[in-house]
Amino acid sequence: MGTHVDDATPAFVATRAEALRRLDAFLPRAGRAYAEARNTDGGPEAERSVSALSPYLRYRLLSEREVIAGALDRHGAEADKFVSEVLWRSYFKGCLELRPAIWARFLAERDAGRDAVRRSGGLARAVAAAEEGRTGIAGFDDWAQELAAFGYLHNHARMWFASIWIFTLRLPWALGADFFLRHLVDADPASNTLSWRWVAGLHTPGKTYLATPDNIARHTGGRFHPRGLATQATALVEAPLPAIRPLAPQPPVPPGRALLLLHPEDFGAERSIVPGVDVVGVLAATGGTDDWPWGAAARRFVESAAEDAAARAEGSQGGGADVTEGLGAEAVLAAAAAAGATTVVAPEAPVGPVSDALGDLAGPLTAAGMTLVRVRRPWDDALWRHATKGFFPFRERSRAVLGADGLGDG
Repeated sequence: MGTHVDDATPAFVATRAEALRRLDAFLPRAGRAYAEARNTDGGPEAERSVSALSPYLRYRLLSEREVIAGALDRHGAEADKFVSEVLWRSYFKGCLELRPAIWARFLAERDAGRDAVRRSGGLARAVAAAEEGRTGIAGFDDWAQELAAFGYLHNHARMWFASIWIFTLRLPWALGADFFLRHLVDADPASNTLSWRWVAGLHTPGKTYLATPDNIARHTGGRFHPRGLATQATALVEAPLPAIRPLAPQPPVPPGRALLLLHPEDFGAERSIVPGVDVVGVLAATGGTDDWPWGAAARRFVESAAEDAAARAEGSQGGGADVTEGLGAEAVLAAAAAAGATTVVAPEAPVGPVSDALGDLAGPLTAAGMTLVRVRRPWDDALWRHATKGFFPFRERSRAVLGADGLGDG
C-alpha cells in the first residue's frame, strides 16, 4: 500500500502526535475532493475518501475547532461539506445533552432486547448471524466482519448496515446500536445512538433511511449489489420525549490548588482548561465504569490515549501525572491528597457513562471537603444549546458561532 492509504488505515495509534499527523495528511483532501468522494466506500484496503479521524475527535485528542480551522484555512468555502460532517458530532452531542431521556430509553430498549434474545432461540440465532456476518446479504456480512476486525466502518457503510438491520432483518434497533458500541473504536453514546435513531425514523419522526441495492453498488464501486433488501422503510414510533433540558450554567472554579482529572470524553483538556487554575497534579482515567468502554478495541485505544494524555499534561501543567482505571472515588481522593489539591477540575462529560461516573464522584469528594468542578469547553457551550431541532437549522446557527470564534462564516 502507498502512504496515502496508510494515513487512513484503521490501525489507530492513540496519541495526539498521531492524530496531528493524520490530520495533516488528510487536509489536502478536505475540500472539493472530499465533497465529491465522501460517500464512496472502497473497503478497508482502499484509499479512504474520508478522514478516518473519528477516534481522535471522539476522545478529543483532536478538537473539532482545530480540525475545522485547518480545513477552512486550506480550502475556504470548498470545505463546507467536511465542516458540516464534523459539526454533526457537535450537533448530536448537543441533542443528547438537551434530551438525556434518549440515552435512558436506549439503555432500556437495549436491555429489553437482550432479555428477548435470552428468551427466544429464533431471535438469538438471527442476531448472532447478523453480528457474525452470516446472513447471506452481500455487503452487510462484509461490514459486520470488517467492524469486528478493525473497529471502524465508513459512515455510509454504517448507515447501510443500520438500515438493513432494522428494515430487512427486522431486528431490534437498540441491539444493532449496541453491536456498534461494543466494536467501534470511536463508540460514542451521542453519535452512535442518534445515528441509529435517525435511520429508524425516530430522530426526525417519520423520516427513515432506506438502503437500496443500486445505491450500495454505486458507492462501493460495484463490490456489492445485495439482493432481497427491504423496499420500504416504515418509521419506528415511540412516546413523545420530555421537554428539552436547558444547559446547566457553568460553575466558577474556586481558587486554590487543583487536580486536573482527565477522562475519555476529553483527553485534550490540558490545552483548554480555565486560565489561571493552579493545577498541581493530573490524573487520567481510562474509563467511566467497570463495563465501559464497551468493547476491546475502544478499551485498548482509551488505555493508550490516557497514558498519552497524562504524559502531555505533566509536561504542560507541571506536577505529577498518573493513570487510573475508571473514576473511582478512592483513586481520585488519593491523587488529590498526594498533590495537596482542594479542588478537582474535570472537563465536562456529556450524557453517558463518564458523566454518570462523575456524578457518582461528587458526593465522596464533597464528604472529604473537596469540590468537583466540571468545565465545559467554550466550543460546546456555544454550540450544544442550538441543537434544539434538526441538523440544518443547527448548521445555520453554527455559522455565527464559528464566525465569532475567528473561523470566518463557517
